[in-house]
Amino acid sequence: MNPSSILTKAKELQDELLSTRHYLHTHPGVGFDVKETYHYVKNRLQQMGYTPIRYGRSGLIATIGAKNAANTFLLRADMDALALDEGKLKHACGHDMHTTMLLGAARLLKTYEKELKGQVILLFQPAEEILQGAKDMIDAGVLADTKADAALMIHVVLGLPLDTGSVVVCDGGVSAPAADYFTIDIRGKGCHGSTPHMGIDPITTGAHIVTALQEISARELGIMENAIITLGTFQSGQSANVIPDTAQLKGTMRCFREDTRNYLKQRIQEMVRDVATVFRAEAQLKYTSGCPTLYNDSALSEQVLSFMKELLGEDGAFSTQELAKESNKKSSKTAGGSEDFAYFSHCIPSIMLSIATGSPKEGYTYPLHHPKVEFDESILPIGSAVYAYSALRWLEAQTTEA
Repeated sequence: MNPSSILTKAKELQDELLSTRHYLHTHPGVGFDVKETYHYVKNRLQQMGYTPIRYGRSGLIATIGAKNAANTFLLRADMDALALDEGKLKHACGHDMHTTMLLGAARLLKTYEKELKGQVILLFQPAEEILQGAKDMIDAGVLADTKADAALMIHVVLGLPLDTGSVVVCDGGVSAPAADYFTIDIRGKGCHGSTPHMGIDPITTGAHIVTALQEISARELGIMENAIITLGTFQSGQSANVIPDTAQLKGTMRCFREDTRNYLKQRIQEMVRDVATVFRAEAQLKYTSGCPTLYNDSALSEQVLSFMKELLGEDGAFSTQELAKESNKKSSKTAGGSEDFAYFSHCIPSIMLSIATGSPKEGYTYPLHHPKVEFDESILPIGSAVYAYSALRWLEAQTTEA
């Protein structure tokens, strides 16, 4: 299989990919509410000759290759955008790029359909930003029905010391932490600000809970147990001279080990309850969503890295360890962003790839999730080729090994 041929064919799709990305970018949806994106992807796949199948609330897949093949490789792209300040929706994490690249791969795989040594699953997933979409599709039976043997995802990244279009393949092991979102509802007793002794202040209670929770990672975890607890919102009251009845905190916790995750959940519960009791208030903790650690399969990592070096050259693909050596920085294993592809990684061998999508020296200065973030669209054909070539070569390798 000639990798340069796939890259050439992918670059011929540039105009089509730009059109796709521009449509998706201007029709964002959040969470499971990705109706326009869902129907657009479904229609495009049907136009290519696929038969899309819905899984879960708003996910879909398409398959190519023999249905009863001995080996099946899954390619995943997420579809949801972000709700930014003032209620504006935007693809500020690049999911429109991911979906576009996988649609490009769908087109390429049709070209190479006769060369497939197994089956490829194209999976388009909603609700990654709220860490619920992957589990929703798995619970709906997508892995049981497809019997996928391995899975791969791509995420666009900014700010890496790499040329645009370079690919980073995660080493075996954990590459993204577990994450859990939580809400703390505090109930006190409202009163006038001039008579605080007549009430129970939920704001004071909340402030002490915020401080107390930081002590967990600062004083209860060892130096090697990386964990972060973040309180992102604190809402209460409307008048400067009134102590309100209630307050609400929302936050997240992230860590790289499941035993640490369980410990954090227990201690957050205890601290919320006990601090509220000290201040005569009541507090209820609720975990709203989350995902486990994203675990990369070591053998799959080595395979895919070799495929990427075939496709992009020795200087176009790196492992996270190689990147760390090149940049003289910490490994990307210390990155704090979570990914609900983690659910797939705990079911079947999986691998996470990152593709460099613009550097500060090229004018791409804003990070992911920033309202002004921009991406270099020239990488779209490369991403499509990466998706397609990974699947083609993995299936070929399985046949050779057998």
